[in-house]
Amino acid sequence: MEYRYTPRGVCSREMIIELEGDIIKNVKIIGGCAGNTVGVSKLIEGMQIDEAIKRLKGIPCGFKSTSCPDQLAIALEEAKKHRN
Repeated sequence: MEYRYTPRGVCSREMIIELEGDIIKNVKIIGGCAGNTVGVSKLIEGMQIDEAIKRLKGIPCGFKSTSCPDQLAIALEEAKKHRN
């Protein structure tokens, strides 16, 4: 299943998530800090959705209350809802 998410309050413009059951198969983040977004994407590939959400949710970016990893956790939560 492919899920597309438009992040809010961060530099990235779109997150494209490919899921296979409960496993994250691929993540592409468009925009944002390329090194960080590619790194986070690669680190969570193959991980269970709930584990990735647990690790990423609530991470701030500087003075902002959200970040690309936090927005990715929100995207994963929404993808779970649409999957069922």
